[in-house]
Amino acid sequence: MSGPAKYFIVQASAMPEIFRKVAEAKRLLETGEKKTVNSAVQAVGISRSAFYKYKDAVRPFNDMLHGRIITFQVLLRDEPGVLSGVLNVLAGTGMNILTINQSIPVSGCAVVTMTAETSALRDSLEDVVSQVSNRSGVVRCEILAG
Repeated sequence: MSGPAKYFIVQASAMPEIFRKVAEAKRLLETGEKKTVNSAVQAVGISRSAFYKYKDAVRPFNDMLHGRIITFQVLLRDEPGVLSGVLNVLAGTGMNILTINQSIPVSGCAVVTMTAETSALRDSLEDVVSQVSNRSGVVRCEILAG
């Protein structure tokens, strides 16, 4: 029998508010929206001491995926430049594409499965999926594994 669990995945709404605010302050610093810890904690309404107390213990789930291999499946319209546009979005987020598999287009759409390494990822995976999904010619984008 092993000891108590070291990590838990908890829905954000069930966590104390301080943890969510620490995670948001960390995000503000990582994205460059705020340049200093002082400005980040002021923006989210917590003290510096609370930030420093929890900063190493609180991490959004998607941060744990950094440095991992992610597999996306994207349904694309069979139009020139659509796949290129998706690849440019992924490159712009810092992802390194490892594999691309494309089906033959049927009824004007093709399924593309891509595997990417995320150690240099500059955005959250949710943001990446949103950016890809909003591209012209993209019908659907989802993460299959990772």
